[in-house]
Amino acid sequence: MYNPNPMKRTLLVALSVFISYCSIAQPSEEGLVKWLSFKEAQELNKKQPKPFLVDVYTNWCGWCKHMMKTTYSNPNIAGYINQYFYPVKFNAETKDTIEYNGKVYKTTSPDNPKAPHELAIKFLGQSLSYPSTIFVSNNFEFNLLSQGFLEERKLEPLLIYTVENIFRSSAYEDFAKQFDHTFYDTNFVKAPVKVYSMKEVEKLQKKSRPGATKKILVNIYAGFCNSCKVQTNTTFKDTAIANYINKHYYLVNFDAESADTVMFRGEKCYKTVVNGYPFNSFALKATNNRLSFPTIAVLDDKQNTLDALNSFLTPGALLPILKFYSEDKYKTMPWAEYIKAYNEKKL
Repeated sequence: MYNPNPMKRTLLVALSVFISYCSIAQPSEEGLVKWLSFKEAQELNKKQPKPFLVDVYTNWCGWCKHMMKTTYSNPNIAGYINQYFYPVKFNAETKDTIEYNGKVYKTTSPDNPKAPHELAIKFLGQSLSYPSTIFVSNNFEFNLLSQGFLEERKLEPLLIYTVENIFRSSAYEDFAKQFDHTFYDTNFVKAPVKVYSMKEVEKLQKKSRPGATKKILVNIYAGFCNSCKVQTNTTFKDTAIANYINKHYYLVNFDAESADTVMFRGEKCYKTVVNGYPFNSFALKATNNRLSFPTIAVLDDKQNTLDALNSFLTPGALLPILKFYSEDKYKTMPWAEYIKAYNEKKL
């Protein structure tokens, strides 16, 4: 389903339900996004949690109108937002009283038509520039502010960063850089990393002399996971990471939706329905049932699971983890102690 258009490569897989809508709907002054009020969005979030996208605008803001006519009129962008967010269009100078996350916000001056709303000040602080876009997690604990006009290319990584919870493990700037390397700047330096199947790994393990067998990394991904694509195409191909893996690990790239039969720990693993979704049971067994996306399972030379890394990882974050397990430090010290010493360059 992937298309040479970068936006469609990253997001169209998730937009099939919007194809008919997007082919018929015509952009309006509000684009193709199905905007909600704060009240509507918060009520819906109680029933089905999703992150919020808040478009902060004013009636006199020309770039706000331009963003509606361009970025928010892109069928792929609008479809992704409509499916994965509760989008809210918020006039920063409204006179309405708004309840947001249990607190009430009002205008700062009923008589001044351009007075900022208290909620606009909460979101933007003293930097009241428009348009501004706020990305909020469904539990209101994470907020990301992007100010200024956002073309499609700039908005794409912001959407994925929020929807796939990448904020839990990586700074946005780090993810955006790797996202760009994956889908746009494909000329950045990559290092070759050797990839094996589990069948090949088993054969190599049998041939290895005792004590010399490498540990195994299973990079588990799915077609709908955009951060999986980014991690596979950047983190694993970083020079330092690729060289270290080639020397100390067997890397297995595994599609969790694969219909292949995989032998693992003497058992046959195959595609089955898990919580209503078809996944290969190998992905579940390799992670000790701690599967999310992306995940890297770390296995010892006997295929026992040492860890399941359930988050997007940059090269800088992954390298000490690789060393922690390949050097068997996990046997003698806790991770917190190890990473403290590592960061202080004592290891």
